[in-house]
Amino acid sequence: MAKAGQSRRRFIVSAATLACARALRGQEEQPTFSTDVKVVQVLATVTTKKGQIIRDLTKDDFVIAENGRKQTIQYFSRESDLPLTIGLMVDTSMSQQRVMNAERSASASFLDQVLRPNKDHVFLVQFDMAVMIRQELTSSLRKLEDALVQVDTPSREELYHQQGGGTLLYDAVVQASKDIMRHQQGRKALIVLTDGVDTGSDATLADAIDAAQLADTLIYSILFSDATFYNALSFEGGHGKNVLMRMSRETGGGFFEVSKKLSIEQIYDAIQDELRSQYSLGYVSDTPVRVSEFRKIALTTDKKELVVHARDRYWARKY
Repeated sequence: MAKAGQSRRRFIVSAATLACARALRGQEEQPTFSTDVKVVQVLATVTTKKGQIIRDLTKDDFVIAENGRKQTIQYFSRESDLPLTIGLMVDTSMSQQRVMNAERSASASFLDQVLRPNKDHVFLVQFDMAVMIRQELTSSLRKLEDALVQVDTPSREELYHQQGGGTLLYDAVVQASKDIMRHQQGRKALIVLTDGVDTGSDATLADAIDAAQLADTLIYSILFSDATFYNALSFEGGHGKNVLMRMSRETGGGFFEVSKKLSIEQIYDAIQDELRSQYSLGYVSDTPVRVSEFRKIALTTDKKELVVHARDRYWARKY
């Protein structure tokens, strides 16, 4: 009887140990964030220097530092199936008139491919001399397609009565980040189609980046411009391109430029691929938050031939 009892106890302990091991393995794939600790979550895409996405890295391949201090990665998963919140933002200023049809068509195809009903949510914004939410957050492809039809450059009457600025890019990013994205959880991204030129926002470029950072939102910018609209001086120094590259780089998203070699359809395919191939890493800072502030994040991998795309700071909030 004693041996039978010992065998039974050994079986129970072994089963418990196996269950614990399974739970730990499951935790790596499905991270759970405790509500009583302040977890800093970082979404990242890893590519080769030629842009090929790498999907098979492990937690041990990453190193993360906050304000120069190495942190312990406590949560890790490969995010391929979690819900997405996407803000599709279209520049409808007069400089985009000749590319508007292509933007609408490609955007409709993208939404048809990426949107999973009852799981992902998308809102649609157009911006020119004003910022207009064409469609609130929805998982209905039909509603989004109907709203896309209405996205267009200003009419002659609207131009006649125009007051204020001409292309409110920065204001649009701030509004979308503050009014919508800050209230959402999980993976969030703004996809901005524009030539990158702002001519009238109250907000600055830095304000737009700060707002997206505060909302934990990636910015994927697509430079789509009509070269015939501007004279050569308008883009001297690549102003629009530099703006979009900075917004994407500092928020951890991506920058793309429509060209003869890269169509807007191909760009949308690449963005969809990135959004479905992210890593999610979480850590608890070893430095207590005594005052609300931005803190720098440096996420790298020990594989020197790879490039990590992730936001470079986060808002440490004192509660």
